[in-house]
Amino acid sequence: MSETSLRVLSVIPPMTQLNTPYPSTAYLTGFLRSRGADAVQEDLALALVLRLLSRDGLTAIRGRIEATPERERSPRVRAFLAQFERYRITIGPAVAFLQGRDPTLANRICGRNFLPEGSRFGSLDVYIDPEGGDPLAWAFGALGLEDRARHLATLYLNDVADVLREAVDPRFEFVRYAESLAQSQASFEPLALALAEPLNLVDETLRALALDAIARHTPQLVLLSVPFPGAVYGAFRIAQAIKARDPQIVTVLGGGFVNTELRELKEPRVFDYFDYVTLDDGERPVLALLDHLQGGRGRSRLVRTFFRDAESGEVRYVNIGEADIAFAEVGTPTWDGLPLDRYLSVLDMLNPMHRLWSDGRWNKLTVAHGCYWKKCSFCDVSLDYISRYDGASAKTLVDRIEAIIAETGQTGFHFVDEAAPPKALKALAQELLERGVAISWWGNIRFEKSFTPELCRLLAESGCIAVSGGLEVASDRLLQLMKKGVSVDQVARVTNAFTEAGILVHAYLMYGFPTQTVQDTVDALEYVRQLFESGCIQSGFFHRFACTVHSPVGQNPDEYGVKLVPLPPVSFAKNDVRFIDPTGVDHDQLGVALNKALYNYMHGIGLEQDVRSWFSDRVPRPRVPRNFIERALR
Repeated sequence: MSETSLRVLSVIPPMTQLNTPYPSTAYLTGFLRSRGADAVQEDLALALVLRLLSRDGLTAIRGRIEATPERERSPRVRAFLAQFERYRITIGPAVAFLQGRDPTLANRICGRNFLPEGSRFGSLDVYIDPEGGDPLAWAFGALGLEDRARHLATLYLNDVADVLREAVDPRFEFVRYAESLAQSQASFEPLALALAEPLNLVDETLRALALDAIARHTPQLVLLSVPFPGAVYGAFRIAQAIKARDPQIVTVLGGGFVNTELRELKEPRVFDYFDYVTLDDGERPVLALLDHLQGGRGRSRLVRTFFRDAESGEVRYVNIGEADIAFAEVGTPTWDGLPLDRYLSVLDMLNPMHRLWSDGRWNKLTVAHGCYWKKCSFCDVSLDYISRYDGASAKTLVDRIEAIIAETGQTGFHFVDEAAPPKALKALAQELLERGVAISWWGNIRFEKSFTPELCRLLAESGCIAVSGGLEVASDRLLQLMKKGVSVDQVARVTNAFTEAGILVHAYLMYGFPTQTVQDTVDALEYVRQLFESGCIQSGFFHRFACTVHSPVGQNPDEYGVKLVPLPPVSFAKNDVRFIDPTGVDHDQLGVALNKALYNYMHGIGLEQDVRSWFSDRVPRPRVPRNFIERALR
């Protein structure tokens, strides 16, 4: 980069996570600085939440509520107004406690007289002490006073978010913020209409924060990284504010949502907000764009970039085809500029594995780019983030780990790979041990037989505390159809090896896969029950199968016995595609039972019950022997 290089501001828009920064801006900022660029970053998702969840924020919320007729206020909103002084007094201390800045407040929070308690606290009724004592004390067991207080404070924040959603912004969520405006939306129209509406309190707050960041950093180029549909609306509102203030600032949209859903972008109105939209890994496209903006190349030589043609007004896509930056050369991510002491460690679920996603600040890092397996038929294996597998040496990875620890002072790492390769993890573990680098880490894997008891013990010794992996449909027939490359009994042995090594295990589970019958679903739940009962897994999550246009099912539906429902003309987002399954099973109804059972299993409840008891309708008896997992472990 030249000495006159542009200042680049990378922004995390709302909403992503409350407990730790989403890593995309850290990677981009670190990479750009390694190339001599003047790069800075901001997390406006966290900033928005902290501004709303403050004394002034709550006062502003009350003002908006009082401006509405009383008859339009929900019971939840009326309860908030009735206890407003308590909310106003406690919001600052509760947030500080969740930030780890005031741990002694745990005693008052656990007394149940400090925080006002709204409808979210009703979830505590699920815990029943078998010995008739304090149900909450039994539910938390040995987790301790601070964890109990963190769960109560999280329920309190969720109560406030519910009020905000019902009284101010019906789209507001801590994670899935306005995602229906963007997710698989063939037309830009719903988002355009929302962006044309007068600003509500959340919009005004975000606008003020965005303009403040622009004033402080004075960037010429702003990169908005959008990982999920729930961050799209916020990104467009930020770009809208920037363009209204200074149209000369160049705005660029990228990130996981764009890479997945906007690959066929044709909507010119997107470019009222963004000058450019880039696909896949951002390093090479941003370098090319910087070169263009500084006069080094023309627009026709950009990399994987959309823009609106000034003459025709139509969307153009250009890709000169320059090679991506090798994973070993992308540099070390930096969190410089992000307020690491202001993230909130929330505790939604008491399950020790499930809580890792939202509790604690983790340095997010990748062991390798892409997936070494890249065969699963439900996955977007045709896209770059899966298909282009590229690794780095264990030495390079541990160098990055040491640099991050030196910068952040924190030794917790979440490896965010699609599936971390066993060989790479083994080499990483050995390098960590040889160099005496003490960290705690967890990440996503495939439950493959390479994870022997010996390897699991080595990973635990190197600091591995938890792994997550896909058991998916828990049916050997369907696992084979989806080319998962594992079987149920193999998963049992691998998960048991991790558990025996003291490593927590989370299983990704799926229902509604093509040709899955009611019998398959009942059998799958029986396998899952036995895995929990045997202590092989401690946590899990059932999600409904969604067919995407980039997956083998979406590209070859006949192979999987389904017919795709034709999509409407697409000018904006394209990802999910509906399909007709000849089995005709009502998977939505089955999903209610699966999730109810799983929620209870994660709390150690109902493991001895017949799995049919969770279903509202009659379902067939499971065909799985009651001791299947026990036999597999022998």
